[in-house]
Amino acid sequence: MNSEPAANSESLPVYRPKSRFSGGVFIFPIRVFYEDTDAAGIVYYANYLKFMERARTEMLRGVGLNHRDLLNEHKLVFVVRRCLLEYLAAARLDDFIEIQTKVLCVKGASLDIEQIVCHRKKILVESKLTLACVGELGAPRRLPPDLRAKLNDLLV
Repeated sequence: MNSEPAANSESLPVYRPKSRFSGGVFIFPIRVFYEDTDAAGIVYYANYLKFMERARTEMLRGVGLNHRDLLNEHKLVFVVRRCLLEYLAAARLDDFIEIQTKVLCVKGASLDIEQIVCHRKKILVESKLTLACVGELGAPRRLPPDLRAKLNDLLV
């Protein structure tokens, strides 16, 4: 069954796919809205970064880590230290896209992540990121053992 409506249908049915883990990969589906696109109905390049940020946030929530608790309880946050993106094809208005997030490596105060944006199994954007763990004032902080264990559980 194809759960995605035809792009040319006059009224698109409401469809809310759910995020999920599949074999160590976190899959975050999202529909492209008008606000995500340029005048031609193509996703504006910087919005892929927003989609990927949402996917990473939901992945962390999926293993019991959320940004508010990390700050309040552990006095730390994750920041993007490095980001490499390759744009291969465009998503368009009303497309359902999936952001696939995979933790590649957990280090002392950082982790490496791969994120791929797909539409109908076609890769649109590939990215590799390094997230750094920092304290409230921005200095690097080692990941506490309990957080490291949860992140290590995500390794493929």
